Amino acid sequence: MRIVIAGGHGKIALLLARQLADRGDEPVALIRNPDHSQDVVDAGAEPVVVDLETATVTELTEKLMNADGVVFAAGAGPGSGPARKETVDHKGAVLTADAASLAGVRRLVQVSAIGVDDPLPGGNDPDGSWAAYVEAKRAADADLRERGLELDWTILRPGGLTDEPGTGKVALGAEVGRDSVTREDVASVIVAVLDEPGTVGRVLNLVNGETPVVEAVRAAAS
Repeated sequence: MRIVIAGGHGKIALLLARQLADRGDEPVALIRNPDHSQDVVDAGAEPVVVDLETATVTELTEKLMNADGVVFAAGAGPGSGPARKETVDHKGAVLTADAASLAGVRRLVQVSAIGVDDPLPGGNDPDGSWAAYVEAKRAADADLRERGLELDWTILRPGGLTDEPGTGKVALGAEVGRDSVTREDVASVIVAVLDEPGTVGRVLNLVNGETPVVEAVRAAAS
């Protein structure tokens, strides 16, 4: 499969590209900074330079043509303020979904975050970045769900992300509570979700657990 990854230089994206390449798929990494091209190539993906914050839907659609699926794994990242949470995590996701629809690429997996539909807890958020992040992810997910049959979407909501080696075992489903999950395991779940049509139209929380990835995805799809 030819899988286009938006946010292609992110930690999850690079792990995902490697897993896809290792099994014979053709990952394509959308990157904003051309200096990141070699990292993407080293992960087994084809780098394509496009900035989700400035690209038109026509420009992005051209990058998605002939793909079998799209993974939205982009994010403004730590240290970015509320404005970029909106332009990347929300508007970038909407742009990607619009472009996928125009390109005729029905399958789309969107990486969100656990608990974004819940009320925001009080806490230390002096510049409003955390609230902006949650609101952006919530809005992006809502946009995808409102598209109905326009796309074959799955929303994946990982818990707190860690850089520990993958365990190969997760808890996955609508009712999974907050916990942590390795980025490598998130990538593995994305690969399995792309293979499982029964996950279309589902919003799935993801943390590390006791069930092997493929079995967890099959169970979530049933």
